[in-house]
Amino acid sequence: MGSADKLIRVLMAVVIAVLYYLDIIGGTLALILLAFALIFLLTSLVSFCPIYTIFGINTCKKTTK
Repeated sequence: MGSADKLIRVLMAVVIAVLYYLDIIGGTLALILLAFALIFLLTSLVSFCPIYTIFGINTCKKTTK
């Protein structure tokens, strides 16, 4: 997973958390979005997304020598 992908995932998780904290989102939608936020944070911390593997997506730039 590339650094831009990680940054986007962390920013999305922060936005969801702020929306929940400010009571802009609530109920079932908030719980679903918070679950996604947690998944975004975890996958960005470990630099691995299982869905990317299934679809063959790679956002990490490879350096060639």
